[in-house]
Amino acid sequence: MADRYIMTAFGKDRAGIVADVTRLLYENSCNLEDTTMSMLADEFTLSLLFSSQQDGIDELLSKECRRLELDKGISAFIRPLQPLQVKGTKGYKTCTLHIEGLDQAGIVYKTSRFLAERGLNIVQLDSAASASPQSGATIYSMTIHVQVPEEVLFDQLEEELSAVADELSLDVVLAR
Repeated sequence: MADRYIMTAFGKDRAGIVADVTRLLYENSCNLEDTTMSMLADEFTLSLLFSSQQDGIDELLSKECRRLELDKGISAFIRPLQPLQVKGTKGYKTCTLHIEGLDQAGIVYKTSRFLAERGLNIVQLDSAASASPQSGATIYSMTIHVQVPEEVLFDQLEEELSAVADELSLDVVLAR
């Protein structure tokens, strides 16, 4: 059975950065399973889930990552994962939370704390700040995909979320 790893990498955005990082995996016979890649400011970021049947691949790739930083200016890190334990979604409902409002400190923290205190698991979170076309003020928008335990009532969750929305002066929409 193949061992699984996560690699995170980032570097100044430029053509070829994805090829530079994924070359390490390809040349070492690793199987790329899942990725998330995006631009943050002028840095390109990569999160890669991959597997390998080769013993000691993490040590070999760690050395390659150091070379990648010296030669290409890309910081990359590898972490081995525990054997995959299938975690069912039984007992959970999924929903999407859309949040938007004037940018301010604490939006992600207060929202994620609210969710954690209720046992809601964030599966994916995407956010961005951009200028409002009308006023030029910075608007922060966030979309969060959440696993909600079945015993949590959506009506109660929406009511409690409205208190967070009021505290931060945000628009919050919970979509099932």
